[in-house]
Amino acid sequence: MSYVTSTASLVCPFGTAPSRVIVASQQKYLIEGKPVATVMDAVPMTNIPPFAMCMTMSNPAVAAATAAKLGVFTPAPCVPVTASWIPGQKASRTIQGKPCLTNECQCTCAWGGVITITNPGQVKVN
Repeated sequence: MSYVTSTASLVCPFGTAPSRVIVASQQKYLIEGKPVATVMDAVPMTNIPPFAMCMTMSNPAVAAATAAKLGVFTPAPCVPVTASWIPGQKASRTIQGKPCLTNECQCTCAWGGVITITNPGQVKVN
């Protein structure tokens, strides 16, 4: 298990590019000089930036763009719609009462994508 830091890489199966976690829940506690993410870092656009373009018809913007092109599939800019991180292995540490985010956690987008952490940002594992 690794803790997620501000340099963690994220991927959505419906996005066309990876993204990175932005830690906003706290800036005091660091691993390898980088702020540690907590489960509170799940706010779309604030903590989870876009994944370039969205490629699922369950996203109304993609459906509208495709309809406008007379049925020719047309991706639309990604705007994640997330609620919370789903815990993987329970973090043994908390920061200000908030569980730390670990590399096993996932976050579901309202359009159906399951956002996963591909690189937690923590290089050394204790």
